[in-house]
Amino acid sequence: MTDSSSDAPGKPAPSGQAMWGGRFSDKPAELMQAINVSIGFDRRLAAQDLEGSRAHAAMLQKTGVITSEDAQAILGGLDKIGAEIEAGTFPFREEFEDIHMNVEARLTELIGPAAGRLHTARSRNDQIALDFRMWVREACDRTLAQIKGLQRALIAKAEPNAATLMPGFTHLQPAQPVTFGHHLMAYVEMFGRDAGRFADARQRMNESPLGAAALAGSPFPIDRHMTAQALGFDAPLANSLDAVADRDFALEALAAATICAVHLSRLAEEIVIWMTPQFGFIKLTDAFTSGSSIMPQKKNPDAAELVRAKAGRMLGAFTQLAVVMKGLPLTYSKDMQEDKVPAFEAFDALELSLRAMAGMVADLQPAVETMEKAAGAGFSTATDLADWLVRELGLPFREAHHITGAAVKRAEQLGCDLPSLPLTDLQALEPRITQSVYKVLTPAASVASRMSYGGTAPDQVRGQIKRWKEILA
Repeated sequence: MTDSSSDAPGKPAPSGQAMWGGRFSDKPAELMQAINVSIGFDRRLAAQDLEGSRAHAAMLQKTGVITSEDAQAILGGLDKIGAEIEAGTFPFREEFEDIHMNVEARLTELIGPAAGRLHTARSRNDQIALDFRMWVREACDRTLAQIKGLQRALIAKAEPNAATLMPGFTHLQPAQPVTFGHHLMAYVEMFGRDAGRFADARQRMNESPLGAAALAGSPFPIDRHMTAQALGFDAPLANSLDAVADRDFALEALAAATICAVHLSRLAEEIVIWMTPQFGFIKLTDAFTSGSSIMPQKKNPDAAELVRAKAGRMLGAFTQLAVVMKGLPLTYSKDMQEDKVPAFEAFDALELSLRAMAGMVADLQPAVETMEKAAGAGFSTATDLADWLVRELGLPFREAHHITGAAVKRAEQLGCDLPSLPLTDLQALEPRITQSVYKVLTPAASVASRMSYGGTAPDQVRGQIKRWKEILA
């Protein structure tokens, strides 16, 4: 059987004429060419395009749509093109618009008329849907691996700091003492959910659009299950219209990327804050900092700041693609050519950010004494006093809360913290308070008491570290 396209089988397009030029008698205007050409960016899909074409050719041969001789010539030509791309000698040409037509044009130059049979029973619509879906799938795989690398870096830093005291904050005000290890493990949990989102998205996108052709399917006796299996998909997409029109696989991946970038940005912001002299909680080496052209004393956490900023790229990419898709009727519209650049840029930025953050986490060193001193500031053990009043004296929590608030006010008047507030002042508020109350008013005692599941007690933190090591093993 032969190619069902409008071009005569085996006859390449005349030089300078588009591969689809049978219907047209003149070249596109220069401006049309400029806005229409995508080879400048979709050349990144070359590997996926070749892989899809190999699977398609093998299927066409097996189903008898093309001869074994043509199939072998096509596969051999595709291998030569792959080698040229690998070597950097492939002639990418704007006159052929996109990666598909560039490959087909070069294949025609290499093997002659047999090249024209490769496009039988497929369209650029299902071809680009396939290539892009495969690229996003691979991007999810890379991102998953990098997230796990960052989680391992966080765990490696958390383990020796499972008991290192630091202040926990709400509203960026001292709230209750926690441990540095507990704080880092919070991000392990966040990035674990990010990994789950990418894994879920990957599973949902793992259906093949190849064989849907332009939009309605193919009249040839093709085997879509064969190509799906060859390309690592679970199955072919069940509706040919959906197969070529769908980009929610990219939207879902970009949504996962955006949430992951938000988590990266939050951690980056904390690194920036912790690096300030006002906090002084951590130090970064020269490897992840930079200086100033005018102020010799400066050591800026530029890597963290750039990770924080790059979150905007992911959010922008998701928004851009959502806006492109929101008004499109079924099936394919040329608007969808604008799906790839934001996805490429977003995943490039995300992968770089994940690697940079893993490097910073491994590099940073906590200033233990500074953090421990800060852990007791701002009356951070006030809740422990209230809990003691409830537990030891049986007071209702609201009454205990009121007494504790008054104790904090008295400590402010005396210019001391709660552990230094005289017992007589405490007993003036509640006569039954005894000397034993001071045992719960240190940051170390506060942290050690938080033994509920998921709490900041060092043993709980070590338990969560052990759990995550097993998950990531």
